[in-house]
Amino acid sequence: MYKVECHCKSVKLQVNLPNILDNLVKCNCSICQKRGAIMAIANKDDVNVIEGIDKLSLYQFHTKIAKHYFCSICGIYTHHQMRSNINKFGINTSCISGINLDDIKNVRLSDGINHPLDKK
Repeated sequence: MYKVECHCKSVKLQVNLPNILDNLVKCNCSICQKRGAIMAIANKDDVNVIEGIDKLSLYQFHTKIAKHYFCSICGIYTHHQMRSNINKFGINTSCISGINLDDIKNVRLSDGINHPLDKK
């Protein structure tokens, strides 16, 4: 289990992330390009907001399937429910306690610009 916190520590999550360094993603969609986060992928049932659920702000755009969560106090993106699979969450690795970002070597690119749900 990993502890996930925003900058001001108002939002705290507990996330089960086995083999965390083997399942990292960076996306090139419009929002991910701007926030620049590397995400660890977790199953929906393995993500629990343990503090600050009332401090989370929800942002949705375009298809409004993905749910992006930010701390309403410090503005930090902590996690999001994925559009490609609503049973998965992307967790901001910069918010995970005990992760040394220098250890991150293998990051898979997710082509969010050419997302299958955008094809007509």
